[in-house]
Amino acid sequence: MNSSITVLFIGDIIGEPGYNHTQTFLPSLISKHKPDFVIANGENITEGMGILERDALKLFSLNINVLTGGNHTMDKIQAHKYINDTRNLLRPANYPRGVYGNGYGIYKVSNTNHKIAVINLMGRVFMKPIECPFKTFDWVYEKIKAETNIIFVDFHAEASAEKMAFGWHCDGRASVVVGTHTHIQTADNRILPNGTAYITDVGMTGPYDSVIGMKKEQSIKRFMFATPQKHEVGQNDLHLAGVLCKIDTVTGRGISIDRIFYPEL
Repeated sequence: MNSSITVLFIGDIIGEPGYNHTQTFLPSLISKHKPDFVIANGENITEGMGILERDALKLFSLNINVLTGGNHTMDKIQAHKYINDTRNLLRPANYPRGVYGNGYGIYKVSNTNHKIAVINLMGRVFMKPIECPFKTFDWVYEKIKAETNIIFVDFHAEASAEKMAFGWHCDGRASVVVGTHTHIQTADNRILPNGTAYITDVGMTGPYDSVIGMKKEQSIKRFMFATPQKHEVGQNDLHLAGVLCKIDTVTGRGISIDRIFYPEL
């Protein structure tokens, strides 16, 4: 029986450029690191906002096991049925009760006797006024802890302080807590005192000749004039951002969390 498993997480994949870059470099990352399980945040895959079935299937074809989401998961109304019917595509678990889709899942780790729980949650600071992510985690944890102690959380949030507070809240219960949404990779990857592997933001996979994935010109005008501008995905200077995490399968604790950013800026 494996004493540890390795999980590869790819940060927010932005539009077609992000997909193309992932398609190019993910196979070599898988070949090099041999992860047991691959997760990616896919809420920005369709034109930079939302996720249609066709694009989810393209990502799954790259040997990604689970896709997580965030505030843009529901943006494409055509995807609602697919989100509801697909167990491997998650939306934040702290949406109001009765919302379609799944906020967490428990999955078999191939070629092992282990299961991994993946939980998607969204922050509330500068975000939608949804249910408390801290209390939602507590509720999900009590439901799943008897089935697996390997627990991976994508916490999709705007404020660094909220992400850090959430990491401390989960320390010793979640194996890994990764932050997403702000699209800039932070340098604070570490193991918290009680064994949770943590990073405030994994960063984005896509065009860095942009403002967090969107074309610079419209983004600058939005800030200068405080008026709505069309969102268009940038095209150039592509990079892949992610983390590689090792988890002890006996204790469920994080062993290591290493940043991946390719190519370097």
